[in-house]
Amino acid sequence: MLNTHKVGLVFGTVFGGAHVLWALFVLLGWAQPIVDFVFWAHMMEFPPMVAPFDLIASAALIVIASIIGYIAGYVASSVWNKIHSVA
Repeated sequence: MLNTHKVGLVFGTVFGGAHVLWALFVLLGWAQPIVDFVFWAHMMEFPPMVAPFDLIASAALIVIASIIGYIAGYVASSVWNKIHSVA
């Protein structure tokens, strides 16, 4: 059996951590080249523009991503436990 809370914390940390990294890229001015590369690699031409760094928006992004990650991990481990308890 998986501990749903611990799996939720792991997923929340990974989701939130990825968005901390993204916020750092925006702060350092590295985000636009990353976005440009992703669009080029996917053969897309819609030119999105990365806005200037905003501390409040970054904090909201990180908190929301962490919460969604926690919920995803909790739900995924609950489903895993349910499927494996049937055997």
